[in-house]
Amino acid sequence: MAEAERIIGTPDTPEAAGTEPEQGETARPRGKRRIAVLFAVATFAYALDLISKMIVVAKLEHHAPIRIIGDWLQFEAIRNGGAAFGFGEAFTVIFTVIAAAVIVVIARLARKLYSLPWAVALGLLLGGALGNLTDRIFRSPGVFEGRVVDFISPKGFAVFNLADSAIVCGGILIVLLSFKGLDPDGTVHKD
Repeated sequence: MAEAERIIGTPDTPEAAGTEPEQGETARPRGKRRIAVLFAVATFAYALDLISKMIVVAKLEHHAPIRIIGDWLQFEAIRNGGAAFGFGEAFTVIFTVIAAAVIVVIARLARKLYSLPWAVALGLLLGGALGNLTDRIFRSPGVFEGRVVDFISPKGFAVFNLADSAIVCGGILIVLLSFKGLDPDGTVHKD
């Protein structure tokens, strides 16, 4: 029961429930919520993604790829209607709904956010999700079916964009934080 309460976030603190932290857990550090950091990181990631896609569409689309590091890395504008690696192009609307759901979940988590590393990780996820969601909503062929602008093309790998990079970096950071036992509310648990 205590583990379920910790996962879903009720009660907000052990003190609110009239209990002490369980063995192996430490109390949430007192301090400011990290919502501003989350939104600053998200805004930065979103702005970089949006600006890079505007440049790619204006200068690179319908042109030959630009070699950055020999054959190993080039910038090549493509439109991706699917998920990572171009899979699932028939499910663009579903990817739009998933991105919107991620944004809602992050917004709900933000109210209990006291951990700086979690704020950075969730900010990266939020900025990346917003970047790709913007493409899905506003780019052709239509609303909720738009194709995402991808342009970073490493040799032997899928073409991706800065939003995808932010999502992957945020996801990796979340996995590392989870392995360290750090929760978004600032508590540390040892399992």
